[in-house]
Amino acid sequence: MKKTFLSLILLFFLTSLAFSQDFDKNKLDQYFNSLESNSKFMGSVAVSKDGEIIYSKTVGFSDVENNIKADKNSKYRIGSISKTFTSVLVIKAIEESKLTLTQTIDKYFPSIKNADKITIKQLLTHRSGIHNFTNDIDYLTWNTSPKTAEEMVELIAKSGSDFEPDSKAVYSNSNYVLLSYILEQTFNKSFSELLQEYIVSPIELETTHFGEKINLNKNECQSYNFLGDWVVSTETDMSIPMGAGGIISTPEDLVKFSNALFQGKLLSTESLEMMTNIIDGFGMGLFQIPFYDKMAYGHTGGIDAFNSIFAYFPNDNISYALTSNGINYNINDISIAVLSAVFDKPYDIPEFSVYKIAPVDLDKYVGIYSSTAVPMKISITKSNNTLIAQATGQSEFPLTPKDKDTFTFDQAGIEMKFNPAEKTMLLKQVGFQFEFTKEK
Repeated sequence: MKKTFLSLILLFFLTSLAFSQDFDKNKLDQYFNSLESNSKFMGSVAVSKDGEIIYSKTVGFSDVENNIKADKNSKYRIGSISKTFTSVLVIKAIEESKLTLTQTIDKYFPSIKNADKITIKQLLTHRSGIHNFTNDIDYLTWNTSPKTAEEMVELIAKSGSDFEPDSKAVYSNSNYVLLSYILEQTFNKSFSELLQEYIVSPIELETTHFGEKINLNKNECQSYNFLGDWVVSTETDMSIPMGAGGIISTPEDLVKFSNALFQGKLLSTESLEMMTNIIDGFGMGLFQIPFYDKMAYGHTGGIDAFNSIFAYFPNDNISYALTSNGINYNINDISIAVLSAVFDKPYDIPEFSVYKIAPVDLDKYVGIYSSTAVPMKISITKSNNTLIAQATGQSEFPLTPKDKDTFTFDQAGIEMKFNPAEKTMLLKQVGFQFEFTKEK
């Protein structure tokens, strides 16, 4: 669900590896302890082999303000991993002959453009052309207020279409919000009830359910942005993401769900094959996640300041899941470290050092920067002793001093090198660089 500055590609290498049954769990503990002690990560991970948990770790706080530490049962919003659950529910409806992949959606949403052409399958595989409402600049101005189904459908219909149905695949949260409403109309039950009846109860998930307002008294985590200190994030009202991003869970429940799904406990073999058929990067609520010469199926998630991932490696019967309620580091590197430990590959325990800069010296970087190369502006402000950057239509993020005039945002691999005398800033990310000029 979450809007990010630039997308990153996960985990790709081209050498062989093997599962390590006796991997060094103490080293992995030290890795997470290093992240925790340097305010780089709050969250939880779990790994299973042949259905049994072989590693789990939780660091950080579920409630920073009240100094409450998280534990393995602390629940996190899992964002777009919810789409995998929703896909399972839709396919269950197809198995029960309540829906078909080829039926169009005009019966449910006549106001949506191309509704008479768009099929259930195209919603599942992001081939509908329906505009993704979370891409809109004003999304973050209304996402914390509740919306009825009628209001959401009206909003999605108003956003229109970005391309002809089935002409290509482009990720859109709108697809899975609409699938949620189709499920509710088909079964005459709430999405929450369907999740419980068809997935949670049959495979005995203990901490998974459709989210409501965050309840800290029920061991539900609040999410936080790091702006020099952990600062509580805004809270999306769960009536908005629905089955596109409204579920809460834990890593241990996610690997249990993953194992059940890929071992045929939720869907038939034919249905699972259909779900994992990847075209233009997307299956049905799944995509492929490469790691060295192995390939997993899974999904990532992000909502507010929560981040998550689950991945299942079929050739090794290994499931991995991570949930986070606070990240000040490249989350991709954390997944690489865990999987490197599991698959017996080298990785390092990070060491952190901060370039010291006086707070008064930050003032010379403050301003609005624009570039002729990219259609956005970047606002640089100061909060206490920390520089804060915010790109047009995006959430703000903190900058960490790395060297003279150089700051980084490790979570997204961003480096900004300022030249105060020339009033310029060079932005570097994942091999690209763009020059920005400070506006007067």
